[in-house]
Amino acid sequence: MNVQVNDKAMQLAVDTSLLQLLEQLAMPLDATAVAVNQAIVSRECWGETVLSDGDAIALFQAIAGG
Repeated sequence: MNVQVNDKAMQLAVDTSLLQLLEQLAMPLDATAVAVNQAIVSRECWGETVLSDGDAIALFQAIAGG
């Protein structure tokens, strides 16, 4: 299936969960926020959130600074 991750096309296996995608991308799980189709998905739901063809995923990382 095809999804958009931060506006870039990506092909994933059917039934890929949001958590699997983040692990595949080596995202730091404790410093990442995620929205699927413009809706924020809480960290507790990442493993049970199954992505669908055409989904738009936005990934945000916390950045330390002053």
